[in-house]
Amino acid sequence: MEQTPRIRPLGDENAHFWLVQRMAKATGVDLVAAWERDLLDSQDWAAIVGRCRGCQWAEGCGHWLDHSGNVPRDVPDTCLNNTRLERIRARLEESIA
Repeated sequence: MEQTPRIRPLGDENAHFWLVQRMAKATGVDLVAAWERDLLDSQDWAAIVGRCRGCQWAEGCGHWLDHSGNVPRDVPDTCLNNTRLERIRARLEESIA
């Protein structure tokens, strides 16, 4: 018998909005500067939050963020937005240089 994958509901939009904000801050990704420099638009932002909502590591993310300290760290590999946030950080660094 073929097993169908379980459909997992998306997480709370507001909660994941704040998880993304906290992840960006903990990893030194300045989302406001990215927005102001047109490196991030509303579709990008919605996609990042939406991707976070579907992440199965959200609970682990919260624990990681609670213990991230005050020094910016690399975006964890387990974060579904790892590539996107790292790309924003790199583009911000290029725009400053």
